[in-house]
Amino acid sequence: MNRALYKNVCSVKLFKINVKKGSIKKMDDENLNSHEEKSSLKNEKLIPVIIQDYKTGEVLMLAYMNSESLAKSIKTGRTWFWSRQRQKLWNKGETSGNFQLIKNIYYDCDKDTLLIKVEQTGSACHTGNRSCFFEEFKLPESKESILDEIEKTGLDFAKYPGSDIQKSSEKNISIFLDKLYMTIKERILSKSESSYTYKLHLKGLDEIIKKFGEESIEVILAAKHQDKGNLVYEIADLFYHLTVLMVEKDTGYSEIIKELESRSK
Repeated sequence: MNRALYKNVCSVKLFKINVKKGSIKKMDDENLNSHEEKSSLKNEKLIPVIIQDYKTGEVLMLAYMNSESLAKSIKTGRTWFWSRQRQKLWNKGETSGNFQLIKNIYYDCDKDTLLIKVEQTGSACHTGNRSCFFEEFKLPESKESILDEIEKTGLDFAKYPGSDIQKSSEKNISIFLDKLYMTIKERILSKSESSYTYKLHLKGLDEIIKKFGEESIEVILAAKHQDKGNLVYEIADLFYHLTVLMVEKDTGYSEIIKELESRSK
């Protein structure tokens, strides 16, 4: 089979939001206050924001934004973040005077992280350091002492439970499977003579079942006798033919997931 059918390529390109000097409309005090009040009442989802010096490229800090704080940052030309501790918007520099003037805003290929390049006034860190990343992790000479050295740093791994990451991963898998399903369905509906999927569909259910059986055997043989790379390849083939079978029988992945979830209770 052609791997290109289900090969998922993620672009590492950064997408840019231009924030030109003088082009940002100022909000009046009344609108700013009502905007902040509205935000403080909402338990919105947040995304991490990396703050970087626009001239030197130095990473200054990491904070979090919701949609309101991003909108407010763009409109005022200064960084606004969401405080998870105080549950309200806060303007960087509002008490210290160390404001951050926005030059450019970028978002990553997964659209779940922001990079904001700023002109930093004074220091970015509340400790008085230029950057929040001023403590260096000293790489231990002995590999046996790695865990001890990590523990000495006092890094707070409990702050971000793995379950949150797991949920995000599960969502991405679900999105991909739905995309694969729709791609196969579109290939069949388009009736392209050059499409392997459409040709398989024309051969009927019996042939699709036969191919699924063959791919199942290929997975078994790869698991028994071949390396991981070949096993992954054969499992991908199996998933593809399983999805063709599901499309043929008008059965979606949402139904499968629902059934699996009912078994996990």
